[in-house]
Amino acid sequence: MQLSFIDSIEQIDADQWNAVAGTDYPFTRYEFLHALEVSKATEKKSGWQPQHALVKDGDELVAVMPLYLKYHSYGEYVFDWSWADAYQRHGFAYYPKLLSAIPFTPATGPRLCIKPGQDTGAIYSLLSEGLLEHAKQMDASSIHILFPPVDDKNRFEKLGFKPRRGTQYHWFNQGFASFDDFLNTFSSRKRKNLKKERRKVEAQNLQLEIIEGPDISPEIWQRFYYFYQLTYAKRSGHGGYLNQAFFELIAETMAEHIVLVLAYDHNKGGEAIAGAINFRDSNTLYGRYWGCMVEYEFLHFEACYYQGIDYCIANGLRRFDPGAQGEHKIQRGFTPIETWSNHWIAEPAFAAAIEDFIAQDNQSMEGYIAQASEMLPFRKAEK
Repeated sequence: MQLSFIDSIEQIDADQWNAVAGTDYPFTRYEFLHALEVSKATEKKSGWQPQHALVKDGDELVAVMPLYLKYHSYGEYVFDWSWADAYQRHGFAYYPKLLSAIPFTPATGPRLCIKPGQDTGAIYSLLSEGLLEHAKQMDASSIHILFPPVDDKNRFEKLGFKPRRGTQYHWFNQGFASFDDFLNTFSSRKRKNLKKERRKVEAQNLQLEIIEGPDISPEIWQRFYYFYQLTYAKRSGHGGYLNQAFFELIAETMAEHIVLVLAYDHNKGGEAIAGAINFRDSNTLYGRYWGCMVEYEFLHFEACYYQGIDYCIANGLRRFDPGAQGEHKIQRGFTPIETWSNHWIAEPAFAAAIEDFIAQDNQSMEGYIAQASEMLPFRKAEK
């Protein structure tokens, strides 16, 4: 088997890539990664220089890994700013670094995708050795693998990539027949609070609609992009990591994965005033991008959480991953779960210090998850 690296996904055929990565999980699909590159969200100028890893057995592509040479730590959701700062204070360069992740997407899923029937252990060993050599050639300080599944995390750990524990808040479908069926697992007070939030949205004369990808018109996409850009500008002073070209591309190539929640204000003649884009696969809904014209009380919770739960129940999806962070999700029925990343540091002195930091951080996070789980709104007998 041979390992190589490419600086554009266009250097590999889409069908070949998808034959390895699959087409169910949306974020390792060729179409998603290609849309990021073509729209220039991932290029050297943006700090995300593609370095995708390919493993071939003769002429057959047997494994792929989305990989980037990073020149900053934005858009990753596993924070290493303190590591970068320590490097800088000691006169070392932390950037560039090698990163296997889905840009701007903190969703757990495969990072090293392997074609069925291959020698998985041999491919992991080949890749790990190749990543270390590639890091040296690129003068990269480190290698980071973000949000792998736990089995993949364990494989990388055995190969010397230190695991770091994080947390997110996910909703799990227990075979609910309706949203009220889900709410019946809550304590009385928590159930009343959540119902009050939903009624408050209705009282503001707001209406929400779920539109699946093939039915989203170009006009609605343009409207959503306006919301997205406006909200990012208010929050961070820039128009967001993604541009209109990205959304137009995924609308054309990945419509079957897209679920849009659109909100209308009937005080303004039924004008569309907010939207939340989700992706889906056969088991999971992934909440991704949100935007609104103005703030409405509890609208964010309704559009980004409750409508997603409604959709999962109606469509038999088992899990709803609404995105990173947000402790406020716990009281709304989203369970704290472990997420993982793996890390390798080239400089021995820093490697030892960061390994110690990770060990302490992992222990602290384990305790936090246990404590946070006590905040769930479910009746004690239901926990």
